[in-house]
Amino acid sequence: MSPRIALAQINPTVGDLAGNADLIYSWAAEATQSGAQVVVFPEMALTGYPIDDLAGKPGLQRAAKLAIAKLAQRLDRGGMGACQVVVGGLGTNDQGQPVDIAAVLHRGQVQQVYAKRHLPATGDYDQCRVFAAGHRSATFAAHGARLGLAIGHDIWSAGQATGAGQAGKQPAGRLANRSPALDQDQGAPGLDALLVLGGSAFELGQDQACLAHARRQTKRLDAAVVYVNLVGGQDDLVFDGGSFALNAQGDLVCQAGRFAQELVSFDLAEPATELVPKPELAEEEAVYRAITLGLGDYARKGGFAKAILGLSGGIDSALVATLAVDALGAANVTGVAMPSAISSQHSLDDAADLASRLGLDFRTVPINDLVEPFVRKLNLAAVGAENIQARVRGMVLMGISNMEGHLVLATGNKSELAAGYSTIYGDAVGGYAPIRDVYKTQVWALARWRNTLARQSGQVEPIPERSIAKPPSAELRPGQLDTDSLPEYDILDPVLQRYVEQGWGPAELASEDHPAAAVELAVRLADKAEWKRRQYPPGPKVTAVAFGRDRRLPMTNRWQEV
Repeated sequence: MSPRIALAQINPTVGDLAGNADLIYSWAAEATQSGAQVVVFPEMALTGYPIDDLAGKPGLQRAAKLAIAKLAQRLDRGGMGACQVVVGGLGTNDQGQPVDIAAVLHRGQVQQVYAKRHLPATGDYDQCRVFAAGHRSATFAAHGARLGLAIGHDIWSAGQATGAGQAGKQPAGRLANRSPALDQDQGAPGLDALLVLGGSAFELGQDQACLAHARRQTKRLDAAVVYVNLVGGQDDLVFDGGSFALNAQGDLVCQAGRFAQELVSFDLAEPATELVPKPELAEEEAVYRAITLGLGDYARKGGFAKAILGLSGGIDSALVATLAVDALGAANVTGVAMPSAISSQHSLDDAADLASRLGLDFRTVPINDLVEPFVRKLNLAAVGAENIQARVRGMVLMGISNMEGHLVLATGNKSELAAGYSTIYGDAVGGYAPIRDVYKTQVWALARWRNTLARQSGQVEPIPERSIAKPPSAELRPGQLDTDSLPEYDILDPVLQRYVEQGWGPAELASEDHPAAAVELAVRLADKAEWKRRQYPPGPKVTAVAFGRDRRLPMTNRWQEV
């Protein structure tokens, strides 16, 4: 006899203990109705994840402990007491320090508690700051099988367990250069399956790497590996799901999809034909779905029903508007064209065309009468006069937001953020920046992918071809083009990617024959713009190194790359 194990890939909300308990209860009920005897939920499913410094709040610690006990009783009263439900949450150790736990709930009781032993010190999570490490393994019996518990980095991370405050540097990428970190007692003989509660955020190309790494663990343990990942957006992270189970031979026996809640299950001892792994999503589709999920959840979990953004007729605002409509629905998105005396008619036409294709609420608010008094009163000229247009536009959007309750979306991309090519308190204004981790060349690729998807589905292409094809411009002075200040983006973006994400210096960049002038300019601009990036709205991480959690530099420093 062996258990049927269900993997419940859910989307909890940080701090919503009651709502998360309801979510766990409903998915556990569905799993047991389908015949599961063990149901596994993701890391910190009961509290939401990551909770950062909330972990140290005594009130939350007490509430989380009580919520786990109440959930166990509720499951029992609901006829699910015989099922063993494995739930991630927040606990405390014998010294009263917060720990990241997996609790086994059975017959109205908390049967077993395991504390995470290997704490990440990466930019994404930095758990070493707030959690203490566990020191003991945990197993439990289920229908004749012996099941072990692990959480996230217990099997992905290199090195030994670390305690709170023992921060360290890890390579970029959640699996990069990492060796197995399971402690020897977690792989002791006789283990039938290791249940891993995961909280692994989206990063391009990591889903297949995760599967391959788990397959190596099955051979090391001679046991099945069950990995249950979170799904959903949390601030600047997006969890992409993709939960799976491998049998002891490393065969894939069940797998959930990505970017959506899902329940899958398998019989531990039943011989199974290996599933064909779900194909890795194309880069554009994966990034697009990650951003859409992150934006939708940021709005929903933050209490925003509607979003607003400026529509310039350019590619960045066109893509952000399309993402917003896909995430929130056209009826909940407002686009505002804000022409000045400099704005071209073709840009206004392109903004109106986009709004018509998307079916969103479209408004036009001319700003010339607002800009001129600033220019005249302050004697503004040159850059001062140019940037006041962007700042007035920011005030218009924030004013409408204050009156109508919209979430303001900033439309800047990673290339602009890296180079500081934005107006602080102008186009940088907003509550969320959907494409802040997307390079300009990727923006064009995403726009073309989304139009292709629409065309293949027999729908109207959302983004006007003119917005994709025309040279990018901020239109703050007559005839202005981005290339007046920056190299062509197909030259700039590879330099920025190497410099920002891989830490290359000018010498290494020169070895790849990047134009010397582009390298010098990109490095200089990136180093000068840290103060701007600190004030930019949050947005979803999609690359290995995003500004913010992953790359934290002093705003004032005199180091220069040579």
